[in-house]
Amino acid sequence: MAETLRQVTFERVANSSYEVRNVRGGTIRVGSGGADTDFTPVELLLAAIGTCSAIDVDIVVSRRAEPTEFRAVVRGDKVRDADEGNRMDNLAVEFVVHFPEGEDGDKAREALPRAVKMSHDRLCTVSRTVELGTPITTTVND
Repeated sequence: MAETLRQVTFERVANSSYEVRNVRGGTIRVGSGGADTDFTPVELLLAAIGTCSAIDVDIVVSRRAEPTEFRAVVRGDKVRDADEGNRMDNLAVEFVVHFPEGEDGDKAREALPRAVKMSHDRLCTVSRTVELGTPITTTVND
């Protein structure tokens, strides 16, 4: 495999329910959003956007001080559009990050806005891909 290639595979478990596996053996269940606890594809997209940025931000600020709280809410509106098809709109990531009092905490608080901006503008592969609108090809291999 090429160094740049990333991939997951999935297999159907039941109607509209799939087990996704990464190359390291990790798994996650994805479904259509029924009564079970499986993540929906849209929830995974939101999670990918948020956690991709969170990793970028965490690496930068944790060098200065260990956060006492680090969480985020990622939201958006699912739009059903007859002309353009279904999509997400109004995507937003809202970080809630707190640091201990003191000089190191102050340094981390000062670095936080820059880290969030850098992640959004350059570093987060997931949100950059969504914002740039990278084309997706689909094929059937029978």
